[in-house]
Amino acid sequence: VPPMIWVTLVSLFLPAAAAAVYKQWIPNTNFETTSNWDKGRVPCASDIIHFEKNKVVSIFVRSPHALTDMYLPLNGELVLASGAGFTAFDGSWDAGCDSGATVRFADAEHHAWFDPTLWQAVSPSGELEPGRRIFSVDEERVPCRYDDVIFQPETSFRVNVDSSRQVIHLRSISLMGQELSSPEAWAGYLRGPSAALQFHGNSTLQVTGTGCPDKSGCACGNAPDGHRICTALLGALGRQCPAPACRSPLQPLGHCCGVCGATISLDFTPDFDLQKYQDRLVQALLSQPKYAGVRMAISKVHKAQTFLGVIPRSSTPHIQIVLIDDEAGAQTGTAAEQMAADIMEDIAQHGQAFGISSGKMEVATGSTFSGQAGSHTLSRITAGTVSGLLFGLLLLGGVFFLYRKGKLRLPALRLPRPWDRAEDLVSPVPASDKGFDNPMFNMEPPSTDAGEEMLQEMGPKDHQVFYLNPLYDASETET
Repeated sequence: VPPMIWVTLVSLFLPAAAAAVYKQWIPNTNFETTSNWDKGRVPCASDIIHFEKNKVVSIFVRSPHALTDMYLPLNGELVLASGAGFTAFDGSWDAGCDSGATVRFADAEHHAWFDPTLWQAVSPSGELEPGRRIFSVDEERVPCRYDDVIFQPETSFRVNVDSSRQVIHLRSISLMGQELSSPEAWAGYLRGPSAALQFHGNSTLQVTGTGCPDKSGCACGNAPDGHRICTALLGALGRQCPAPACRSPLQPLGHCCGVCGATISLDFTPDFDLQKYQDRLVQALLSQPKYAGVRMAISKVHKAQTFLGVIPRSSTPHIQIVLIDDEAGAQTGTAAEQMAADIMEDIAQHGQAFGISSGKMEVATGSTFSGQAGSHTLSRITAGTVSGLLFGLLLLGGVFFLYRKGKLRLPALRLPRPWDRAEDLVSPVPASDKGFDNPMFNMEPPSTDAGEEMLQEMGPKDHQVFYLNPLYDASETET
């Protein structure tokens, strides 16, 4: 089967301006990227270039190259920039290129969309924003449903979009120097030859062209693929989370590993504006010199709710604030703790004006005395305790009811009863007793045994009745 190679000339444009911050894909499959070759260098003229036959690739070539021999894949493309191309090596001497080795192109199949280490936050121009004090929890490091995605201009790539969802929604995608921000534009690109070579997997990407419609923020939407994100992240970290420097580390929603510092969960009203409140925290607190080492993540998350702490119920939205710092040792998390306390104090004074109805704080620091998480809240904090007590009482009541009805047998449990105690006080009747079993039937003549003496003592001395019959008066027995 002859190789199927698409060779195209492309025009390069700067990415279109946009108000949102892009999340940019880091890896590429460019010919000139040294890490894309198994020898750690770009092939030179005397080398033999080898692409795996069954590996699908899209390769961007930025400059001209001489080559001796090149083995091409069965399915792929070479995207040539202006002036780029390949020429046959004429055998002339080339300094630093006398090895004549076989250089193989690295496998790009393992680059996964849900790997947070392969994304970085950039400005609309595609430049990194160093020193930012705002970070994202792990699930939000991967593009969310209302985010803009950018693949750098003059680059090729191959991304595995395996997902727990059939469709991954995005606001826009910029690639090859052009921004695709409408469903129609994206559908047109998918019909082209490059899309199938750049994106593979069981899911598809869908451009919506719309941003978050809620001023209180929108949840990221990556929770269904949280396990993929954490698996990829832990693979990069050596398969396990780093050992925390604090006791009882906190576990923010959407984050793979525990953190030291503080978290705040906010309940909000329809008046809450996430961007406005974030700006307030940055300007009023995070910018203070004493919090120079503190970083903050703030976003809307959905917290799962349960009935009586056991039965799963629908989730409710909350605003989650995560604060971490660069302190070490026993001071780990203390700066974040102090800033969280300042936020809670500010909420107590001005929270209503910002549409905040309540807040709950938890901390975990390296200090021995602050190691356990603490909490503060503006709302009632006893609801969970009361619910637990009610559930316990209902459970005990149900068990006792079933026991009394005979529906539940508890052989190891015997509850003392007043009538049992009274029966225990009565001496057992001797086996030789010739009395009666039922006061209404089987009466026998009086005898001189102990039973007779007892009955005589119970009645008058001159009375002829030897037992008390509950159905008749004593007068009825007289002759």
